[in-house]
Amino acid sequence: MSEEKRSADFAGRGSTADPGTPLAQGLYDPALDKDSCGVGFIADIKGRKSHQTIEDGLRILCNLEHRGATGADPRMGDGAGILVQIPHKFFVKKTAELGFKLPKAGEYAVGYLFMPTDTNWRQIIRDIYAEVIAREGLSLLGWRDVPTDNSTLGESVKPTEPKHMQVFIGRGKKKFSEDEFERRLYILRKSISNAIYRRRERRTSGYYPVSISCRTIIYKGMFLADQLGTYYPDLHDPDFESALALVHQRFSTNTFPTWSLAHPYRYVAHNGEINTLRGNVNWMAARQASVSSPLFGKDINKLWPISYEGQSDTACFDNALEFLTQGGYSLAHAMMMMIPEAWAGNPLMDEERRAFYEYNAALMEPWDGPAAIAFTNGRQIGATLDRNGLRPARYLLTRDDRIVMASEMGVLPIPEKDIIKKWRLQPGKMLLVDLDEGRLIPDEGPSATRRKT
Repeated sequence: MSEEKRSADFAGRGSTADPGTPLAQGLYDPALDKDSCGVGFIADIKGRKSHQTIEDGLRILCNLEHRGATGADPRMGDGAGILVQIPHKFFVKKTAELGFKLPKAGEYAVGYLFMPTDTNWRQIIRDIYAEVIAREGLSLLGWRDVPTDNSTLGESVKPTEPKHMQVFIGRGKKKFSEDEFERRLYILRKSISNAIYRRRERRTSGYYPVSISCRTIIYKGMFLADQLGTYYPDLHDPDFESALALVHQRFSTNTFPTWSLAHPYRYVAHNGEINTLRGNVNWMAARQASVSSPLFGKDINKLWPISYEGQSDTACFDNALEFLTQGGYSLAHAMMMMIPEAWAGNPLMDEERRAFYEYNAALMEPWDGPAAIAFTNGRQIGATLDRNGLRPARYLLTRDDRIVMASEMGVLPIPEKDIIKKWRLQPGKMLLVDLDEGRLIPDEGPSATRRKT
């Protein structure tokens, strides 16, 4: 493709490009962006929440700092973040200080938002939230300004800081399950984003919904690993508890780091790249004309587009995974659809497993590339390698029922006497922990995995 055609092609999509990423120019094209990173998680297999899990997650992240990158400004990082379960006790305390009360855990959601620094535009966004939340039959409980400390950030990063806010959303008068609540929140987030981007194009809106969920919350930004804990004092409060912590340190290769492109995303954190991205995104867009789900009903039309143009490969993968899981697939099933084993022509694979992959190949093309992906929905957490297995990922199990997975061993000092197993992820295989059931689920075939999840 000629430089002029490529630039013209992307310029036509520029209104939805990721904020902070330049338009195509010269030899640069955002569509060719790649990144390689450090990823890891720690979880209590029995689902016991503690602040120690948060501290251990931050320590894992700091020990992966060498897998990240810096700019010409040595304190400018490509991005770092942590995904945890909703720390209910912490938020009950903080919202009481603000003058409003939260319902029981699971009956409210927390939205973490990167907001514009312009006061008037930020108020318009808040008004949109109030309007759409009411229209969707949910309730707006209140807002919170997230305290931050930018003293360790590089001088080139500080001008890009967004305003950090959290919104608290209740179920409203309707009574429905936690799964249905998550689905309503997904529809709500997409409806609000589309309403905002109709008023101001995405790349100049200054708005990005980091997460809106009744199960998980994400703290991330354009940091080095050691800056995350300093920037967010919330993470050091003893009442900030979780049974899992998924962390990520980004290394962008030929990309422009931005706050919104830091990992983790809403479901995944990723080391590697998706080399089939253009085809994957095109197929997801093409399915909009024919896809349906009884769980979404007519509301499915509020979800388009599944992925905004100009996002990273991981962001598009996360969008597709979220769409599948909210549409009714289990987390494990959706991951096996998107990252299948090398099943064709494999004489060692049993027929049931082969039939599963052959059937799903007609529904979803593989998202291929050297990739190690950690994923969670707040109830389960796991990791998988693509079928080529070209990204490192190792894990260990401890006697006190904890699991640590990371891009390398040694990210958390644990005495050898307390470790009962060490192993690595294998090509196409899945590591899966169910915190509700309190056990590690073996990779023993799709039918068993789907039945157990």
